Amino acid sequence: MNINERILNDVTIMDLDGDLAMEGNAQFRSRANTAIDAGARKLLVNMAKVPYMDSSGLGEIISCYMRLQKLSGRLILLNLNNRLQHLLVITKLATIFETFDSEPDAVISFDHPSQPVTQLAEK
Repeated sequence: MNINERILNDVTIMDLDGDLAMEGNAQFRSRANTAIDAGARKLLVNMAKVPYMDSSGLGEIISCYMRLQKLSGRLILLNLNNRLQHLLVITKLATIFETFDSEPDAVISFDHPSQPVTQLAEK
């Protein structure tokens, strides 16, 4: 997996390229944690070039989401293909994650309070 990170205003955008599974998970976790440790609280994960995500990849997204939540931050998913959207629906996570198909709309949404969504319970 290749990950390009860029900052637009105060939003950290991570452009993922490749499957979010197995080896890609460690790369995503490392880059996301580094960004959060550096102070990122608005994380936009662009999945336009992610053809496949397995359950462990989904777990990494959830972990990142929960870490940001604890820090009063937000994670938004961008450009999910039909397969990834379906994965969120069947796992009932479509009610948890904010998703957008437009980068400008997603970036602007960080300046507005998020819509109430179901909270993920901590174990």
